[in-house]
Amino acid sequence: MKFARLVQLLGGAVIVILASSCEEIPSYIEHPLAAFAPQPSGYWNGDGVPGSPKIVVRVGEQKAYFYKGKRVVGETTVSTGKPGFSTPPGHYQVVSKDRDHVSSEFGYYVDDYRNVVRSNIDVRKDSRPPGTHFDGARMPYCMHFNGGYAMHEGYVPPYAASHGCIRLPKGMAAHFFNAAPEGTPVIVRE
Repeated sequence: MKFARLVQLLGGAVIVILASSCEEIPSYIEHPLAAFAPQPSGYWNGDGVPGSPKIVVRVGEQKAYFYKGKRVVGETTVSTGKPGFSTPPGHYQVVSKDRDHVSSEFGYYVDDYRNVVRSNIDVRKDSRPPGTHFDGARMPYCMHFNGGYAMHEGYVPPYAASHGCIRLPKGMAAHFFNAAPEGTPVIVRE
């Protein structure tokens, strides 16, 4: 009887932890329950395929599709803007690319030992705690397509979680980045 109660308590604790974890995860902190979360999925068959590149993002599906001509050569799960920071639908194009982009707006306040004091901050809104400095979020394989909006490698939970950017999983971001020159159409649909 005591064992059954222990199992119930542990199960309840796991549910509480899963249900209350809504903050973005810094790239250099491993999520303790990541092994239990759905993993980003996708495929890439675009190497050597001819045709004009185009990226289509479907916010409702949390998916991105890479076309060459009329053929889909890549598909991946993504994480778009969370409520209040939605990724704007529309027709855009890649206007700049940066393989090793670091955000000047979003990131973390860290101490001199690089310990995160406050995460998920926006320097335009969040005051800096004493004894800390700003550490911009790493956004590898960054492709800006609409002002401050970009598509880049990042944490991809199975829901919209960004500040408006389109996050691609590690492994897929490089394929999209390498196959999309500046000027590539980016279509964001609901």
